[in-house]
Amino acid sequence: MTDSLVFCPDPHRRVVAVPAFDDNYLWLVLSPDHRRAAVVDPGDAQAIETALASRGLTLNAILLTHHHRDHAGGVLALKARWSCPVYGPQGERIEGVDHPLDEGDRVSLAPLDLQLRVIAVPGHTRGHIAYFAEQLDDGDSPALFCGDTLFAGGCGRLFEGTPAQMLDSLSRLSALPDATRVYCAHEYTLANLRFAAAVDPENAALQARLAQAQARRARGEPTVPGEMAAERATNPFLRTHLPALRAAAARHLGRAPADASECFGAIRDWKNQFR
Repeated sequence: MTDSLVFCPDPHRRVVAVPAFDDNYLWLVLSPDHRRAAVVDPGDAQAIETALASRGLTLNAILLTHHHRDHAGGVLALKARWSCPVYGPQGERIEGVDHPLDEGDRVSLAPLDLQLRVIAVPGHTRGHIAYFAEQLDDGDSPALFCGDTLFAGGCGRLFEGTPAQMLDSLSRLSALPDATRVYCAHEYTLANLRFAAAVDPENAALQARLAQAQARRARGEPTVPGEMAAERATNPFLRTHLPALRAAAARHLGRAPADASECFGAIRDWKNQFR
């Protein structure tokens, strides 16, 4: 099974990573002719302006997953410069959002030939949303822009939501197609996989993924996007229903977890303390 997993696929041809701050990835989604773009979670306006200028792009839309400043801090400057619509979660107050979105809404950006479905994923924040594209190019794989909910090998901290909410959100993302490329917002993969290996030490696929991630980072290469099939096989937060993870949660709690939410919460609490 390990040989069939793709831990770090190439990005879609229409997706460009814009590094920002210490470890953020801001994502540009390009039109098929590579002349226009939407940006997902532009925490740094200048980084986006530089990326647009270097590629000769115009900005047509801003897409936000949640309100944290490293995701939304560049919105007002970019909106003033480009007069473009700003899409964001209905359940959060973010200045500049003029198209509030919730579960099941659809975003249609005709100039970019881009269709997105909105998935509500509370947990990291109360109103967090994700954007899912069934395909970005003819015959290509699906794409998920998930902010700080699902990371490569991990998940976001529970700043505003509950373990039950985050578990449900991750379960819904985990149900997406195997080949879905997962565009998360941070380069946290090595730390996530080191923790995962401590929690799930007998997982051969996880050991292979960790070795590959270590090699990529040693070469200065990113470890995202990931792929959903590999997340299900290696990410402990998508595997808390399995006996090995329930046993790990019991070791942390000192007793068996009462239910799935407590199991997930125990693993997340363990990650918060892990060094």
